[in-house]
Amino acid sequence: MRSHYCGQLNETLVDQTVSLCGWVHRRRDHGGVIFLDLRDRDGIAQVVVDPDTAEAFATADRARSEFVLRITGRVRLRPEGTQNPKMPTGLIEVLAKEVEVLNTAATPPFQLDEHGRVGEEVRLKHRYIDLRRPEMIEKLRLRSRISHNVRAFLEGQGFLDIETPVLTRATPEGARDYLVPSRTHPGSFFALPQSPQLFKQLLMVAGFDRYYQIAKCFRDEDLRADRQPEFTQIDLEASFVSEDDIMGISEAMIRQLFQEVLDVELPEFPRMTWADAMHRFGSDKPDLRIPLMLVDVDDLMQQVDFQVFSGPASAADGRVAALKVPGGGGMSRKVIDEYTKFVGIYGAKGLAWIKVNDRAKGIEGLQSPIVKFMENVIEELLDRVGAEDGDIIFFGADKARVVNEALGALRVKLGEDLNLYTQAWAPLWVVDFPMFESDDNGRLSPLHHPFTSPSCSPEELKSNPAVALSRAYDMVLNGTELGGGSIRIHDQAMQSTVFEILGIGAEEAREKFGFLLDALHYGAPPHGGLAFGLDRLVMLMAGARTIREVIAFPKTQSAGCLLTDAPGEVSADQLKDLNIRLRQKAKAETGNE
Repeated sequence: MRSHYCGQLNETLVDQTVSLCGWVHRRRDHGGVIFLDLRDRDGIAQVVVDPDTAEAFATADRARSEFVLRITGRVRLRPEGTQNPKMPTGLIEVLAKEVEVLNTAATPPFQLDEHGRVGEEVRLKHRYIDLRRPEMIEKLRLRSRISHNVRAFLEGQGFLDIETPVLTRATPEGARDYLVPSRTHPGSFFALPQSPQLFKQLLMVAGFDRYYQIAKCFRDEDLRADRQPEFTQIDLEASFVSEDDIMGISEAMIRQLFQEVLDVELPEFPRMTWADAMHRFGSDKPDLRIPLMLVDVDDLMQQVDFQVFSGPASAADGRVAALKVPGGGGMSRKVIDEYTKFVGIYGAKGLAWIKVNDRAKGIEGLQSPIVKFMENVIEELLDRVGAEDGDIIFFGADKARVVNEALGALRVKLGEDLNLYTQAWAPLWVVDFPMFESDDNGRLSPLHHPFTSPSCSPEELKSNPAVALSRAYDMVLNGTELGGGSIRIHDQAMQSTVFEILGIGAEEAREKFGFLLDALHYGAPPHGGLAFGLDRLVMLMAGARTIREVIAFPKTQSAGCLLTDAPGEVSADQLKDLNIRLRQKAKAETGNE
């Protein structure tokens, strides 16, 4: 039906006849001449309809926003003074000979032109309309280019695209599973995969050597701006590799991707240990564009007569850290109070501060309600953080976990609020993660997953698991974890040791992971891999604020779909087939609360 897409038109086609298909983006009537901006996935073209072509003019006259049209006409240069160099097709227009209405359209629920402003809920409810907006088309086009580039790179490196099952069994990977009841196995359930982890390891045991997949994954967890219940991973695994091998392949892939898609040359990828990242930035995904750093002052605060500081400073699990903001001394009390509320989100009980007005005046040149408690250490404190006139220093004092989360988040917020960024892109590798983390009751759980290889022997791991490091690595870009991976356990004895430390007995291990333990008996090669979050990667490259902006049909913050009104109820017959009875309905039927 069409000869060209709207966005393909340019001055090289002048005097040629073209046929276009698309939607009416805007209609204007200028002194008896009708102008239609016709839009398709490739762009917008201006169409002029003269009254001389009576039938075409009458059709154009009744066309309205979002009508679907087919237009045939001659390409011509726009008259002098009407050209639009900011528009890809702004030098030409199409003089219509024929205008055909392929379908009419009701008035859209919101404007699609650049002046339209509407809430996200309305956009998600009518997502098929929202996706017509040129900016949304560009984001999904970018996503397609990224996927294509990734596939081409990995296949060029000898990786095979292999699909793994979507219906599998529940495995502990840090989040709740989405369960699927089985009709043919009454009382039993499949689980949707949180990742293809075990299957890609089995592919290595099978000898495929290099595997990749752009895979759908599912996690029933609370959502944030960069989380969805279903998401997409760029998943890869290789045999006979070290950490350096996997990190080298992954870094080369991301470098090429940014170069070919965005024409951006990424800077060096420094390596930072997990311990260093937490110590200096309070986060295992630090944004290195922001020059602020946390400074430990525990030793100084142990000497002050101020329990709020001396208590955490002396506690084994406590921390007192300072965060200097150069030039921040001009912050009003209202702004400081807002930052105090902000850190409260992360469990901080308050936010102490000192304004450095004039260091030369000593204690008199400082402004703070806490200075009187630390006169004996104030000069050493100011020297340690490198304080200068006009600075403000914030303090966190609590359990180390709370201080890290609160001041780490505050550091990022200050960077954004004060525009402290020193560069456009700041990548890095975070390495040497702890093998385990402990909860408030001292119970250990894997920091990544239980198939990550430790950096020690089974005997060393068993003797002191709390301090063991893993062979894990995360790629971070601008404070966002792009991907994480590790060298896997390929030895059955080591895997059994990890299960034992996690409190997974032999019987439970056999029930849940018997197929993996069996596979490790049959010549499993050393192997490792990494998984990138495709949605997060596209979000960063597109400059979007949430991954919902780069997913065609995303869920809301409450994991619902406004478009299809999912999740929804199912019929009694379907439940009966699955041998399921809903507890709430059963209570209602029996009259019980």
